[in-house]
Amino acid sequence: MTPPRETGQGSNAATPGLPPAVSFCASEMSQQPPQKPQTLRKRADFLRAASARRQGTGGFLLQARNRDDSDPAIRLGFTASKKIGNAVFRNRAKRRLRAVAQQVLPALARPGWDYVLVARPQATVTRAFADLLDDLATALTSVHRDKKP
Repeated sequence: MTPPRETGQGSNAATPGLPPAVSFCASEMSQQPPQKPQTLRKRADFLRAASARRQGTGGFLLQARNRDDSDPAIRLGFTASKKIGNAVFRNRAKRRLRAVAQQVLPALARPGWDYVLVARPQATVTRAFADLLDDLATALTSVHRDKKP
């Protein structure tokens, strides 16, 4: 097979011009994107969150605690016990909770807090995704409401 005989191909092709200059406004550069939540990995962190504030919803249970340390990171954990079902259902529940948290937490989470979302049997997997979004938004506002003396 012979190569096509068109001009502008191969080593004789003209090099493209320089790309246009890109400028950024000072306001765009000063705004930092929301920090991605870190994942809770240690059992002790999950236990501390379980002993702090809780808010139940139709689709899951939210556990939250203020770490009271200088680290402004938001930490996030997910739990799905065997009550949820087999591994397929547990993974589906955690996947849905991760997606919900990814959409809602950047707007409503507070720096320096740990959040654990605990899946509920049947509800987390079967509940409408829009309802799960509303559940997390409601639960976060409830958890962050100041306690009355």
